[in-house]
Amino acid sequence: MLEAEITIFYKDERDARAIVEAVSPDNIKVPTGLYVKTERRDNSVWAYVRCKRGFRTFIATIDDLLSAITTAEKTLKAAQKLE
Repeated sequence: MLEAEITIFYKDERDARAIVEAVSPDNIKVPTGLYVKTERRDNSVWAYVRCKRGFRTFIATIDDLLSAITTAEKTLKAAQKLE
């Protein structure tokens, strides 16, 4: 079994909350043998991945999660420019 914990810090809780809300739907449906949890902890986003499906699935899952976070960050930054 492979496991990873990822913590990404933001300038405030509002940004962290927005990122978690954007990527949390990815937590709902995952294949058997894969577990993903993402939550806000103060001004950070904490993610946990556990995988029993092999190294390739593990790496692909982390890549997908980080890609979703990056997209959410870009969207948040664009929205903040409009405020």
